[in-house]
Parts: sequence; structure tokens; C-alpha cells
Amino acid sequence: MRSIIHIGIDAGSTTIKGVVTDEKNKLLYKDYRRHFADITGNLQKMLCEIMEKTGDCMAELCITGSAGMGIAERYGIPFVQEVVASCEVIRQCHPEIKTLVDIGGEDSKMIFFREGKSPDIRMNGSCAGGTGSFIDQMVAILNVDMNEFSRLAGKAETIYPIASRCGVFSKTDVQNLLARNVAKADIAASVFHAVSMQVVASLSRGYNIEPKLFLCGGPFTFIPSLRKAFMGEVSLTPEDIVVSENSEVVPAWGAALLANKQANAKSVSEYLSLFKETEHAAP
Repeated sequence: MRSIIHIGIDAGSTTIKGVVTDEKNKLLYKDYRRHFADITGNLQKMLCEIMEKTGDCMAELCITGSAGMGIAERYGIPFVQEVVASCEVIRQCHPEIKTLVDIGGEDSKMIFFREGKSPDIRMNGSCAGGTGSFIDQMVAILNVDMNEFSRLAGKAETIYPIASRCGVFSKTDVQNLLARNVAKADIAASVFHAVSMQVVASLSRGYNIEPKLFLCGGPFTFIPSLRKAFMGEVSLTPEDIVVSENSEVVPAWGAALLANKQANAKSVSEYLSLFKETEHAAP
């Protein structure tokens, strides 16, 4: 009998993430990539890579993410909400966590874990402020890449106010700072400070952000200066923070952990054929 693997897919607004775990929940594969509006095409590429790595195993697949529900309905794949998937990762792998903060492409989330209580889940998706897309917009205005933007922030001397609650106002603020010849380093650091303030102000109401604090999502994983700014905003130290080696794929990881409860096993090649055939049949 072929072994069964569990595949979790997180289809977001700008990126698609994939995780594969074995029957003992050991992580076998992960991937994080921008999909450039071709979610199905990138999903097919992931499945090909998974088949190369694991062989044509039997697989149980579960999908999550802001773009995941439509895909799940179209292809008949089980769907789980991102926050539920993230909670499963904390439950199984990081029970010491008291607070989780996830900055994604189009929203941000905060989850409070307290003993004896259900997780308290907060989400902000009403505006780009406090999200990865907001940071992308600011990087574009400064005409640098993300690595340079983060590196510049590390050299900052002054923090300036930026209206992170509204993308239009924030662009105006940044353009005004540039017109005043404010150093790009100070602008970059001010952007990260504004994002951190927005996330805390909009999501933490009524709760203290207590350690251990789990930071996840692409921006936190790949932008060191953002992590530093957020730690400063919540007055925590690096010892209070957990950034897992899989922090960029947490909802996909959780979806993989939950996939073994779905009883929808097919071979990886059958899933690949399903996506290809349905795509070709679409008008």
C-alpha cells in the first residue's frame, strides 16, 4: 500500500504556499512563491515538484487562503479558514504561544491563546494599511527592492509619522518626505513603524500582547527590519519572539495538518489531472 501524504495549499492575494507532511506530520516539502494572478498554473507546478520529491503517493489535500475558497469550490477540494489552520499549527507544534500575529498580502491577523479559552481571533482586511501590499507600495515609491528597503531601515536615525491606515494618504506622506529630502533610510524605518502601529492599534484592542509571540507571514519572515519595528512597538525582546523556520507557510502547514481529517485521498497525479482537466474545460 502506498504511503499517504498530506498537502496543504494557501492561495493568497499575491502568493501561493504549499506544504506536504507525512503520516507522522513531519514536513517533507514547502514552497512560497508569488503567483502573479496565475494561481492554478502555480498550483500545478507545485504538484509536479511534490510528485518529483515524494513519488506518486496517495495524498489528502486541503486548501486555505483568501483565494482558496473559490478554488476549493471549483475543484471540489476541502477548504479551511486561514485562522483555523494557523490555530492548528499552534495547537500541535507551538503550545507555548500566547499571541500570534500574521501579516499577509491583503490583511493582517492577531490570535490570542489563553488557557481554558477558545482562541480570540482578530482580522483586519478593510484597508491595505498594515499589510504586505502596503509595504510593496512604499517600496515602489522609493524605487528600491525589498532587501534594500529593509537594509535602509536599519540605518535610520529619525521616525516620521506616516498615515498607514490609508494607502492614498500614506503615499502622500511618503512623497512629501521625499520632497523634503528626508533620508530614504528614515522613510523606510518610518514605514515599518507605521505598519507595526496600525497592526497593534487595529487588532489588539482589549488584550495585552503577551509572550511568547509567534510572528508569521511573508513580510515578518523575510523582512528583518519589520520584525525589529514590531518588537519595539510591543516592547518585547528577541527572546519573547518565535519565528519558526516555516513561518512563511503557517496556514498551508495548518491545512496539511488538517488534511488527514478530510478522507479525500487521491494520488498526486490524479490531483494534477483534476486541475488540468477542469482548467481546460472552463469557458
